[in-house]
Amino acid sequence: MPQVTFSRNVFIPLTNICRNRCGYCGFRRDIGHPEAKLLSPREVVEIISRGVRAGCSEALFTFGERPQEVPGFKACLEKFGYDTIIDYLVELCRISIDMGLLPHSNPGTLERREFEKLRPYNASMGLMLETVGFVGAHNGCAGKVPAERIKTIGLAGESGIPFTTGILVGIGETQDDRARSLQVIRDLHEKSGHIQEVIIQNFLPKPGTEMASWQSPGILEMAETVSMARRILPLDVAIQVSPNLIDPKELIKCGASDLGGISPETIDYINPECAWPNICELKAIADLRERLPIYPQYIKRKWYCEEIAPLIHRLSDAEGFRKTY
Repeated sequence: MPQVTFSRNVFIPLTNICRNRCGYCGFRRDIGHPEAKLLSPREVVEIISRGVRAGCSEALFTFGERPQEVPGFKACLEKFGYDTIIDYLVELCRISIDMGLLPHSNPGTLERREFEKLRPYNASMGLMLETVGFVGAHNGCAGKVPAERIKTIGLAGESGIPFTTGILVGIGETQDDRARSLQVIRDLHEKSGHIQEVIIQNFLPKPGTEMASWQSPGILEMAETVSMARRILPLDVAIQVSPNLIDPKELIKCGASDLGGISPETIDYINPECAWPNICELKAIADLRERLPIYPQYIKRKWYCEEIAPLIHRLSDAEGFRKTY
């Protein structure tokens, strides 16, 4: 069986307030909505504690992009004593490291100075490119302009941060858009060497969204896209598929080599209807090996800061994978 990697994590949905309003997103809430949320430090600590007890290695921080641009959000943030969501995230990453989980943050598009703040306290970071095509689902979404996302991914490389990116399949993009998106990712990696994995993620329609009636891509279309990604991307870049969104068996045959974060404690808050598969079940289709949120080759190259070095050394084995006890 092929070797396939994964990480054991907890999913921390820091806030569902977002400046974008994508046609497929069921996560975002308006500031006055009863389900609008900004997690408190106490709530984040509780999630991290559960992850530590469950043997996780990763704290995945995911939230809406630049929520401070949404009127009313700054007042929520100021209650916790912070001026920006990035400053708040830095402090939560520090707490996570102290408690024993390596942070992986997905804050959306960033400027260089924001990467400089976050780099010491993150094992890796991520931003989905999604597509270089201009699709209706992104109309009016400042953060989904392809050039802005490409700029952020490039800045991550210049900052020396191991990085996750990917494409979203089935949101109105063409086959050519997919190929060009993967080629852009390839070129960014060839310049900076920082892309550790590329996610090939299938769109799933969400009730109440503009795209609720759209069809999700089938297994054949996903298999073709994974195969295309494997042809275009360098071999040192892993191809990841999400096993709670699609059966990974056929996609592994096409070149997928990673299953991303699988949580024993938290749901996928972006796709809450999709439960994580049982790790024992996944072992029936692949030789699973647990990794950290930073891939082994980046551990060996010391692509991390002294603030997280002791925890990386404690959690990793001689090959850079997750240490087993």
